[in-house]
Amino acid sequence: MTSDETTIPAVGVRGLDEVFEAIEVANRSPQPWTGFEHGVLGAYRWAAGAQPGAPVTAAAPLGAAGGPCRAQLLAECQAAAVRVSAALRDDADAAYALGAYQALAWLCGHDEHRPGPRPQ
Repeated sequence: MTSDETTIPAVGVRGLDEVFEAIEVANRSPQPWTGFEHGVLGAYRWAAGAQPGAPVTAAAPLGAAGGPCRAQLLAECQAAAVRVSAALRDDADAAYALGAYQALAWLCGHDEHRPGPRPQ
């Protein structure tokens, strides 16, 4: 890297600017928000260091810049997948867990589709 190049901070495989854009778009969703939208926003906010507890496990972020490290993002994504599976069996918070999972999967690079608000 040359001295003219700058590194954009990353959240998982996404640039921090992409995550802030995703938060901004999700915040513009008409209210009342669905459980899915709450899950998406919770995951984005935690990943960006703007929310103290992870969306599924409530774990505090361990990253140096206030957000979670890549390993913690991956672990939270896996926990969300387990919660989705359990929620579908018990029908408890399935939409929230699915929103958190899809947002975390996008942040981790498991999915290229960025989940966001429902169409207006």
